[in-house]
Amino acid sequence: MNQLAVIENQPLTKQAVVAQKRLIQEVMKAVMKEGIHYGIIPGCKQNSLYKPGSEAILSTFRIAVEPSVEDLSSRDCFRYRVSARGVLPSGEIVGCGIGECSTDEEKYHWRGSVNDKEFEATPEDRRRIKYGRPTNWNKEGETKQVRTNPADLANTVLKMAKKRAQIDLTLTATGASDCFTQDLEDLPEEIRDELVGEQVQKQGKPEVSQPQAKKLTESQAEYFPRVKAALDTIHGTDVDAKKATLKEQTAFTTKDGKDVEGVEDYRKLDGKRLEILCHKLEVLAKKKDEKPITEDGSPVIDVCENCGERINEDGTGHLEGCSNEVV
Repeated sequence: MNQLAVIENQPLTKQAVVAQKRLIQEVMKAVMKEGIHYGIIPGCKQNSLYKPGSEAILSTFRIAVEPSVEDLSSRDCFRYRVSARGVLPSGEIVGCGIGECSTDEEKYHWRGSVNDKEFEATPEDRRRIKYGRPTNWNKEGETKQVRTNPADLANTVLKMAKKRAQIDLTLTATGASDCFTQDLEDLPEEIRDELVGEQVQKQGKPEVSQPQAKKLTESQAEYFPRVKAALDTIHGTDVDAKKATLKEQTAFTTKDGKDVEGVEDYRKLDGKRLEILCHKLEVLAKKKDEKPITEDGSPVIDVCENCGERINEDGTGHLEGCSNEVV
C-alpha cells in the first residue's frame, strides 16, 4: 500500500506519519549511498538531497513527476522556471515543487579562457579576471574568464531547473525536509560559504564534533607502524629531523626527468611509494647501530627505487623482471 495514500478530508494518523518517516530512513540505509544520492556540503550539518536520491524516494512512494516549464528567457540569457507536480497512480496530486535556473548564474555565465590568446581576443565587456582564494597551483588566486555562449547551455539550465523542482517536490510531498536540505550544492562556493556563515551566526557557536578517524588501507595499516618505528630509531624525538628525512627519502625523479618533491608526512602516502619509503627507513635505522644483513646473511647496501627491494652487495635482491637487476 502506498504510504502517502490518504482518505479524502482525513489527516494521516500519527502511526502513518511515523511509518512514512521510518520508510525514508530505511531507504536511505538500504538503497541510498552517501556521495551519490545525498551528501553533506562543507560547513553544513544536514545532508543535501541529490537528484538520484530524490528519484529513489519518489519511486518508493510511487510518485510520478509532471513538470511544467515557464520560459523566462531574454535575448542574451536562457532562463527557465519549472513547476513539478507529484501524482500518485490513482491520479491524486500529493505535492508540488518549483525550481529555476538561468545562464546568468555565476557558474554558467563564465568559463575559464583556453589560453591568453583567447582571453586577449575576447571583447572587454565579455571577459574578466576573477579573484578567488590562492591555491597551490594558483598563488595569486586570479583566473582569466570569458563569457559563455548562452545557447550552448540552454538545455543544461532547463535540466537543472527541473532537477531543483523535482527535489523540492520530493522534500515537500514526503515530508523529508528534516532529513535533507536542497540546492546548497548548486551554489557558487563563495555564496555558499556566506550563507553557511550567516546560519552559524544565527544559531550561535556550532558544536565541535570530533573528527572521524580515516580508515587505513591494507598497505597503510602494515607500513605506518614500521615507518614510525624506523623514524624514532633514527631521530628519536627530533620532529624537524624526521620531516627532513621524509622529504629527502620520498623525493624522486620520473622517467621523463621531472623532479617530484618529497613529503614531510608519511601518512599522505600509500601503496608502492609507502612500501619503498618503509624499506629505505628501515635500512637507515639498521645502519645507525650495525651493518644490516639480509635473511641469507649478506649485507644490505641499498634499496632499489624501481622495485623497492633491498639490494645486496653483489647486486642481487631485485624483484624478478626489475630493470635494475644484475644479469
